This record gives sequence, structure tokens and C-alpha cells, in this order.
Amino acid sequence: MLTRLEVDGFKNLLGVSVEFGSFTCIAGENGAGKSNIFDAIQFLSLLTDMSMLEAAQQVRGVHGERIGDPRDLFWNGYEATERKMSFAAEMIVPSSIEDDFGMPARPTISFLRYELVLGYQPPSGVEKVGRLRLLHEALNHINQGDAPGHLRFPHSSRNFRSRVITGRRSRVAFVSTTLEDGEPIISIHQDGGSRGKPRPAAAYRAPATVISTVTRSDDPTILAARREMQSWQRLALEPSALRMSERYVDPRIMGADGRHLAGALFRVATSDPNGDPEKVYAGIATRLAELSGVSVLSVEVEPDDMRELLTVYLREPDGLRLPARSLSEGTLRFLAMCVLLADPTVAGLICMEEAENGIHPANLPAMVSLVRDLAVDTQLAPGPENPFRQVIVNTHSPWVVQLIDPRDLLFATTVGRRGPEGRSARRLLLRPMAKTWRAVGADAITKADILPYLMAPVGAKLKLDLG
Repeated sequence: MLTRLEVDGFKNLLGVSVEFGSFTCIAGENGAGKSNIFDAIQFLSLLTDMSMLEAAQQVRGVHGERIGDPRDLFWNGYEATERKMSFAAEMIVPSSIEDDFGMPARPTISFLRYELVLGYQPPSGVEKVGRLRLLHEALNHINQGDAPGHLRFPHSSRNFRSRVITGRRSRVAFVSTTLEDGEPIISIHQDGGSRGKPRPAAAYRAPATVISTVTRSDDPTILAARREMQSWQRLALEPSALRMSERYVDPRIMGADGRHLAGALFRVATSDPNGDPEKVYAGIATRLAELSGVSVLSVEVEPDDMRELLTVYLREPDGLRLPARSLSEGTLRFLAMCVLLADPTVAGLICMEEAENGIHPANLPAMVSLVRDLAVDTQLAPGPENPFRQVIVNTHSPWVVQLIDPRDLLFATTVGRRGPEGRSARRLLLRPMAKTWRAVGADAITKADILPYLMAPVGAKLKLDLG
């Protein structure tokens, strides 16, 4: 669970510091840079598995395309000699994990703060594209006694915080950075005991972050941080992927684009701890029936042994049986989110961009309720019936904003800022609603401030002209 994110120098994120609860909605007009928050989270996640250059090439470019030049990730107010971006992420990590070789591991402490600073090395010699340079990396502990000051979102201290915040540490950080002759040296420190001295490594030519190199249970807390960041996904459900045929040999885990929907639902239904697939299918059908204009009596996944395919079918009250791929785009996306909700193995952070796309306005309440229900209930203990999931969505829809609890809202605006060379650039500003948990010490926004945003645009046609 990502509880706090700090970003400076990445795209238009300058001095951004934002706290997250189990569910957060970032609202604002298009072009403000809401998606850059998702890009920063995705970048940190990619860095746990890829080299810094590969991760940079996977992040969305300034015009939505994939990029090959790492300079495009830096704020455009910086000159080539000044390019630097920094990140800090406070997170609650899993209490039990496996290393890359299947060995179990348990972190010493579950509440951590990860810090990363990257610079830019211009190309030299025959190189045509520069590279990212690792300047600082650290992983520090946050003890149980300090947790209340860091977790300000509404939650139960007995049922939630005491279950997810475990362990304490009084020693040095798990990962630290020092300077020798002006160059960064990054060291890994053991979890405890007498298993050896810190392991230092020069960062100057490092192609990847240190945390990405930890694959064994020897460093369980660093590995747990890596596993947590690996679980941060950006959900971008694509109708073409949702409609694809599902083979028996395909993975039974739904992808970020919705691929393998049928296989995921079949796995969830057939692995129900009560041994009752119909209960799972009935839950999906009940949720789909909340949509206006959708008539659903039952849902099931039918195996075809001849063609070795799995297909999701919907049965309507009049007996008509339809394959799910014949549904509208919005209904298909809603079905995919229903499957995520029913899957207790789906954990970690889910970022969803404009989840209302393709949803009829009459169905927005059902969509918002479903997305909110995906997130863990922080008044209860996490478990199979309350999976430890976190959801962050963004939207530009005033109708969606009106359906969101003000405590879960952040409004995105931009303000001008001059760079080192005197050039002006726009930076993202995230403002909470007044009188909510984020508002203490923050530049809060009131209902009066957002009234123009919530009202229909000037000249909008609100009724049909029948005369």
C-alpha cells in the first residue's frame, strides 16, 4: 500500500507531496497532468524489474507515445546540466513473500520509506542517447510508534493498523547512500543478526537500482519492498483484449489490459474455498444487474474441450444466451472490474485512468460504487474477504466527482513556476477538500471553488429541442 508519494523534477511534478488512503480520486481538467502521478508510480514499479533506461522507455511520453529519450522524463524547466529527479515513497509491504527461487521470507518491519534520486548523463563518444545516473537510493524503516503520524487517512488502529504495521528496527537503514570522492556508494545492510557487514557498490555506472538486484530471501525486507512496488499496476482495460478468445494454455490471471478475463474468472470460480462456483458466478451476475439497460439472469464460464477454449456467457431473463464479447465496451470494462473484485489474489495498488469511459451516465453510480469496493476497508482487518488492495483513479468528469466522498478527493490544477534559466513552466498542484483529513497544513479547496467545475459547460445542451 502506497501511503505517501513525493516527486520533484519528473515531468510537471515539482515539489509534489501527496498522501493516499485505500481509495483516492484525482479530479481535474484534461491537460493538468493527473496522469503524470500514475507515470511516476509506474516508473518506480518498472525500476524494480528493468534497467533505468528500459524503465524510462516504457513510461508514457509527453504526447502519450512511448519514448526513447530519458531526457523527456525530466521537468522541461531544467537545462541539460541541471537534470535531476527525486522520488520518495512510503509504503506498507506484504508481511509474507517468496523470493525469486520460491523460498519464503518475512520482512523485519512492514512500514518503509524508499528514496531515489536520478540524474542525467549526456551521451559521449559514439553514444547518441544519454543515460540515467543513480545518485541516491535509500530504504528506511518507520517504526510502529511513528505510524499514527504517517497514516492520517481514516482507519481502525485495532483492526487495521495493528495488523498491517509490524516489527521495529533501531539500526541503520536497509539501503543507504554515502559519498566517496564525490561519487555515490550505495550499501545494503542486513536485516539483523551477525550475517555479515554492509555490502557497498559504486553507483556511477550502475544500470539499475539496487533494490531491483535483490532476488533472494537473505534480504527479506528489501525484497518485500521490491515485491510491493512490483504489485503497483496501471489498469488500462482494452475492449479488444477483453474480447479475445481464451485458450486452455493461456494464463489464468487477468492482465492490465483485461486480457485473460475468462481464464481469471474460471480460476476464481473453480478455486472457491466453499467449493461452489455458482456462488462466484451469482455474485458477478448480481453486480452486472446493477447496470441500467443490462438484463442478466446468470453468468458462467463454459469450457469447450473440443476447441480448448474458455468463454464467458451471460444468460438473460428471457433465456437468451450471449457470449460476453458481444457486450458493449463499457459493460465489458464493468465485467472485468467485477472479476477483479471477486479475485482475492489481486492485491497491491491499482491505478485506473478515467474508469468511467464507455459507461452510460445512468450507470456512473454503479461504476463508482464498484471501483470503491475494490479497495480494502480500513475499518476491518485485511484478509480473504477484505483483500489488501488500494485503488487510485483519475477523472475529468464532474458527474463522477459528485459521487465521490469528499475525503477521497484531490483536485488537480496547474500553477506557473520559473526554472533555473528564468523560463516559465506549469507544475501540477494537488489540493484536498477543506475539512478533510488531508486538509491539515495543505492548500485546501472548498465547494465554492469547484462549483464552476461541477456545473455544465456554458452552452451545453441539457434538453432536446423538439419544437
